[in-house]
Amino acid sequence: MTARPGLMLGVAAVVAAALFGGWYFLIRGDEPPPVSLAGAVASVADSTTAPTAAAPAEGASTASTATPAAAAGSLEGTWMLVAADSFVGYRVKEQLVSVGATEAVGRTSAVTGLLEFDGSAITAVEVVADLTRLKSDDDRRDGRLRTQGIQWGTFPEASFVLAQPIAIDGVPAEGETISATAIGDLTLHGVTNRVEFPLQGTLSNGLVVVVGSLLIQFADYDMEAPSALSVVSVEEQGVIELQMVFSR
Repeated sequence: MTARPGLMLGVAAVVAAALFGGWYFLIRGDEPPPVSLAGAVASVADSTTAPTAAAPAEGASTASTATPAAAAGSLEGTWMLVAADSFVGYRVKEQLVSVGATEAVGRTSAVTGLLEFDGSAITAVEVVADLTRLKSDDDRRDGRLRTQGIQWGTFPEASFVLAQPIAIDGVPAEGETISATAIGDLTLHGVTNRVEFPLQGTLSNGLVVVVGSLLIQFADYDMEAPSALSVVSVEEQGVIELQMVFSR
């Protein structure tokens, strides 16, 4: 039986549309760029979030509302994470059917945390991320991670806790870039490992802005790479990215 040209063209059009649709939803090439300090500072500058101070009691002098440390320009004290300007996420390379290599990026801004500075060292950092709020450019990928990969349905949170102080030479000036390595405990997928997290930070408009990226091996956290019919392969490693903004 000879296929009619019109029918063949119709089938070809459907197949092409399906392939294009898969490309559009799975690999549009518009994933966010890797984190950078310059990008973080720019995003914070564009944000409406700004540190606020508590209102003074009625009849109190406005001068009395500032702490001695703040009045002297000191950065000592506890800084709280500003969730609206912060995120934690992943960056993993994939091979997709009929598409080829791409990069999956997912992020969550559902984060809490704090940073403590005693004038000469950062003595504490604690960050907790809600992985159930991870979002990439495809809801299907996000849904798979509920039971595959990080399995956020079973392990809904990831955290980092600083284990050793980070020495700071002098009080950083506004806009000065500080590079440091944060040695601490990373908990992911129910597994805790001691890691060395490279970070960069700066003071920007009264905020502490910090970014960092850390390559991890999935096996170190008892994770297996996600799989799907549209996915040929996923690397057995990935990058954890973070952008943290702290306010007094």
